[in-house]
Amino acid sequence: MSAIPSRIIDFHSHHIPSDWEPILAPGQSDQQRERWTRINRRIADPRALRESIESGDLDGRVVNTPTALFTPHGATTPADTFRRVNDRLAEVTATAPGKLHGIASVDAFAGEIAANELVRAVKTLGLRGVFVESAKDDLLLDAPEAKPTLTAAHELGIPVFVHPVNPQPLFRRMSKFGLTGILFARGEVNAATLIALIESGRLNELPSLNIVVTTLAIGGILLEAAFNPTFRGPDGTDVLRRQVYVDTMGFHPALIKASVDVLGVEHVLAGSDWPIVNDAPIGMRLTSALDTAGIDAAGQELIASGNARRLLGL
Repeated sequence: MSAIPSRIIDFHSHHIPSDWEPILAPGQSDQQRERWTRINRRIADPRALRESIESGDLDGRVVNTPTALFTPHGATTPADTFRRVNDRLAEVTATAPGKLHGIASVDAFAGEIAANELVRAVKTLGLRGVFVESAKDDLLLDAPEAKPTLTAAHELGIPVFVHPVNPQPLFRRMSKFGLTGILFARGEVNAATLIALIESGRLNELPSLNIVVTTLAIGGILLEAAFNPTFRGPDGTDVLRRQVYVDTMGFHPALIKASVDVLGVEHVLAGSDWPIVNDAPIGMRLTSALDTAGIDAAGQELIASGNARRLLGL
C-alpha cells in the first residue's frame, strides 16, 4: 500500500447551523429515524467538522449547506434564507481558516436573485464556490432560470458543486429497495442534469465554468464519453476533461478508475459525503482505493488535495 497522501481535503462535507431544525422525513422506520437523528446531530455540530482535521486524517474540508436538510419537500426556500445560510457558513469556516473552505448555497433556478446572492457570498464573505441542487420540479440546470447563476460562477471563476436531489416519482419507487435504490434515484438526476448541461451546449457557452458532480453521476459521465463524439477527439475540445469533475464518494476502486480513465486524474476530487454516507476517517480507505485503482503517487496527491486546491484557488 502507498503512503497516505500528505494532505487530504474532503470536498463533499455538509453542515447546517446548530440552531436550525433539521427535517426527519415522514414514514421512516425506527432504524432510519435513529440513523438520521444521529446524522443531524453531527451535521449541526461545527466541532465535528474539525475532528478529522485535528486528528490528522484530513488537511481540510470543503463545506456546504444543503437547504433540503431543513426545507420540507415541495416547499421553496426563501431568498433571505440563503443569505442567512451563507452568512452562517462564513462564520463557521472562519473558525478554522485555511482548513474549512465554505461554498455558497443558492437556488440556482431563482434567476438573477440567486446570481446576486452568489456574487455577494463570494466577493463579500469570501466563499469559494457554489452548491446547487441538480433539479427543481421539471427543471434541470440547462434551464434558462439557472443561466444567471451559472454565468455568475463562470465570471467569478468558481466551481459549481451539483448535488443530487430526490426525484419524484422515481425516488418513491426506488426507496423501498433501501440505500442502493435511494442512491440510484439520486444518481439518476445528478447524471441527467450533467447530460443536460453538455447536450444543451451550456458548457460550451461558458467555457470557464467548472462543474463538480458526485460519483452517483457516473452513468452520465460514461454515457457522454461513449456515445457523444461531439466533445471528443484530437482537437482538444473534450468538454468532459475540460469542465467536469467528480468526487470519490463511496471510495470504490472501479468507480475511481473509470472516473480517471474518462475525465483524467486532474478532474477527480476526494469527497466522502460526510457525515451522511461516511462519518469515519478516510485516509487509509482513500489510499487503499487509489492503490487498487492503480493510481500512482503523483495522481494520488492530486486526487487527495491538489485538484481541490487548484479548483478553489487555494
